[in-house]
Amino acid sequence: MSSTLGLEAGAADVPREPTRQVEVAVDAPAGQGLRTWTYVVPAALAGVTVGEAVLVPFGKGGRQAIGVVVGPATGPVDEAALRPIVARVHSDGPLLPAMSLAFARALAGRYVAPLAVVIRAMLPPGMLERLELIAEVTPTGEAAMTAGGATAGEAMAAALAPHEVDLLDELAGRARAVRDLAAGDGRATLLRRLRALADRGFVELTWTLLGAAVGPRYERRLWPTDAGRDAARRLAAGDRLAGRPLGPRQADALAELASNTDVDGVAAAAIAERHGSSALAGLVRRGLVRAEVRERPRVPLAARPAAVRGARPAGSSPTAAQAAALRLILGAIEGHDPTPLLLDGVTGGGKTAIYVDAIEASLGGGRPAILLVPEIALATPIVDRLRADLPVRIALVHSGLGDGERADEWRRIRAGDVDLVVGTRTAVLAPLADVGLVIVDEEHDAAYKSDRTPRFQARDAAIELARLAGAAVVLGSATPSVESMGHARAGRYRRAVLPRRPAGTDPAVTAVDLRAELAAGNRGLISDALAAGLAALDSDAGDRAILVMNRRGTASVVLCRDCGTVQACPDCERPLVYHQAGTTLRCHHCGRAWPIATRCPSCGSPRIRYLGGGTERVEREVRDRFPGLRVARLDRDVAERKGAAERVLDAFAAGRADVLVGTSLVAKGLDIPEVTLVGVVSADIALNLPDERASERTYQLLAQAVGRAGRGDRPGTAVIQTYRPDHRAIRAVVDGDAASFYDEELALRERFGSPPFGRLVKLTVALPDREAAEAEGTALAERLRTRSSELGLGIQVAGPAPAYVARRGDRWRFNVILRGTDPVAVLDPAPGPPWSVDVDPESLL
Repeated sequence: MSSTLGLEAGAADVPREPTRQVEVAVDAPAGQGLRTWTYVVPAALAGVTVGEAVLVPFGKGGRQAIGVVVGPATGPVDEAALRPIVARVHSDGPLLPAMSLAFARALAGRYVAPLAVVIRAMLPPGMLERLELIAEVTPTGEAAMTAGGATAGEAMAAALAPHEVDLLDELAGRARAVRDLAAGDGRATLLRRLRALADRGFVELTWTLLGAAVGPRYERRLWPTDAGRDAARRLAAGDRLAGRPLGPRQADALAELASNTDVDGVAAAAIAERHGSSALAGLVRRGLVRAEVRERPRVPLAARPAAVRGARPAGSSPTAAQAAALRLILGAIEGHDPTPLLLDGVTGGGKTAIYVDAIEASLGGGRPAILLVPEIALATPIVDRLRADLPVRIALVHSGLGDGERADEWRRIRAGDVDLVVGTRTAVLAPLADVGLVIVDEEHDAAYKSDRTPRFQARDAAIELARLAGAAVVLGSATPSVESMGHARAGRYRRAVLPRRPAGTDPAVTAVDLRAELAAGNRGLISDALAAGLAALDSDAGDRAILVMNRRGTASVVLCRDCGTVQACPDCERPLVYHQAGTTLRCHHCGRAWPIATRCPSCGSPRIRYLGGGTERVEREVRDRFPGLRVARLDRDVAERKGAAERVLDAFAAGRADVLVGTSLVAKGLDIPEVTLVGVVSADIALNLPDERASERTYQLLAQAVGRAGRGDRPGTAVIQTYRPDHRAIRAVVDGDAASFYDEELALRERFGSPPFGRLVKLTVALPDREAAEAEGTALAERLRTRSSELGLGIQVAGPAPAYVARRGDRWRFNVILRGTDPVAVLDPAPGPPWSVDVDPESLL
């Protein structure tokens, strides 16, 4: 929704009394180019500061828009051509601290994104969506209304017109939203009259941000007065009160309030529910109870016990490798050294214990910390661990929270009431005034890359934030990204290795050739070896298993057995996936769903067959073959329901489920010592994608999944099912030979100039007409080749080529890929719609 406001002409006619010029990021569709805009600050608004929201004239026809002051104007400007800021937009202070604004500038430059869009991403949802104009009678107006003891109408009659007197009477007593005032003569007339009253000092007009669902939540709190406590003591002793006696419900309510020891009082709603609102009203009228309206922040962790699971074993001491890694981190914290440290530790190697000690050190130096996790489902387990080990104020930031929760957490962070921010990629945008430590857990994960503008990579953004703040930055992973490993080998990053687990043993890993399984007549998703492992689970001893299938649904292909038609999404032209839960066909690219077709849409045949499988089918097969095992499932279909991921993981950790089936969500970050078996149902899903990161992603998923087993006293085993058991990514996991895998991957990357030996930019055009989209792609590619050649930039321009999902949302998509040392340099200016720009893309598909 645009925040551009269409007010009538004249609203921007502010007297031009320039005192200084400022740079403003304008939050309007027409203003979302890469530039900012310069405005004059009138003398009446001299108090405007950096980070504040302002209302500015923008475009033609008297239109206005919200903007954020990002700093003083830079460079020469023609002052005569500048327009003044119209008004300050009141909130509870600057929207963002200075460090966040500097960070926003850096992200906008790196990812070729409008600064206003980056700033919007740093704010609670909807904060810049709506402005409210508030009118309030000033003390001058109140004094005039009562001058000389006359009535309001008599005092004002000589100075004001009757309609203005009526307007002041309507405003008397409290501030009012202008939209709520009577406008019998029209909105334009009402605004003109209010401005006239404001010019004479009788009314103050204030613009206020009223973003959808982001306002603070308030509640009425109750406390007994001194008289009330005395009355409660007398009633408890059997004495009578002077005057009218209290009713039974009033006496009970007063006794409950008097016994409360919470300095924040008691919620009036809770007391009213037990004793009745009329009883409370009577106590307040008699002066026995004091009522006050206070803000009631929405705290996502408030209802969760502080130590559900997690704390490190009592008396445990760090290994030599852990101690060495911690010394490097502590030195960076003390020295304000932002050089990234790659913490390369085996799964279960004790990275979280190092995080805890590092966070404690940063907080001990008076500087807060940020800890990033790639998935929402991983936030709660690591918060449980942190809360068990550290008495700190934690804010949780991720998209699974309600808008109100996200807004209140944002306010807590901005107010400095938080020691540690934990969350997914958006947590790196938290409005901290300072930060001493940034930790990126599972730094290799593709989920750290945003798929919408600004398309930032949270790992790289964390490194930039650390540079700006002079903070230590730790990149933790058991399977580091090829880029990070390359940077570490080249000396650009430090590297600390945790080669062994402090507790437990490495699992025994077996690769099962699914070709042999098919030849033996096994048509199911579970191989004989994996079935044997499941049958051997000792649930009485607490044994548990995790089964990974990185595809949702029950069947991945719905096929007509007569004509061969595969049912596909009409928008994306990708095969639809059958979901038994809900009995629907879904497109996993655009999210649309259709009912099951009982006949082929092409030939009308009823002979429909469901091929392939996903997590739902795996869950069903396990339930059917092993009825004695309790099975839970965690994938995106489950996790999208608020709180569902936490409930599933809590149940599995507590032993209320024996087998957890899921996508990559269950393959990383879970530290459950009772897991003795891990099965990867299909290792080839990502391996077969035509993407240069396919081998890396497969290796990381398999190594992370295998690492969930054997973390406790009982040995662990892992079964990897694949049609390509000799592939280097799979052999690296089975043989435990990570070094050879990275050697081969880095050699390939260097050959093609891919990260870390160069940078990539993916440009995507999307148009309803296929030929027009391809022609647009061809024209841009030629312009970029010419520009690179003329400037001697050495940028390789590939394409246009159809995107992997060539059609989405009724638009045909073509990609142009740029490779080089600095491919962004050839984008001057960057292409606007219908193009999207993805700097440092995670995939070239």
